[in-house]
Amino acid sequence: SSGINAEWPLRPGRYVAAYLLAALGGNASPSADDIKNILSAVGVSVDDEKLSFVMGQLKGKDINEVVASGIGKLASVPSGGAVAASSGGAAAAGGAAAAPAEEEKAPEPESEEESDDDMGFSLFD
Repeated sequence: SSGINAEWPLRPGRYVAAYLLAALGGNASPSADDIKNILSAVGVSVDDEKLSFVMGQLKGKDINEVVASGIGKLASVPSGGAVAASSGGAAAAGGAAAAPAEEEKAPEPESEEESDDDMGFSLFD
């Protein structure tokens, strides 16, 4: 199987992200030092034990197959999106009904003094 072991340590994302960046940059088999260099370049600390675990899980695997396997696993995770989408549709319909009432109100124009008070100076003087 090209998938990754289900016993991932907490928060392996930084290591996987750095590995993917290296792979996208043309390094088909990034080393632990490559990952450390990427992470240290952006000020992220490295836990050698977690990095070693991630590198062990990815060793010898085609990164495209690993990503495809991960996407397949995410597709089976219930996220509640269907519920939010259906209630969001109802909210959007209610919002559309309220919109004409808001359009009838004309916004009050600000005086030049009020708009200057917002920033303390005028951009056009």
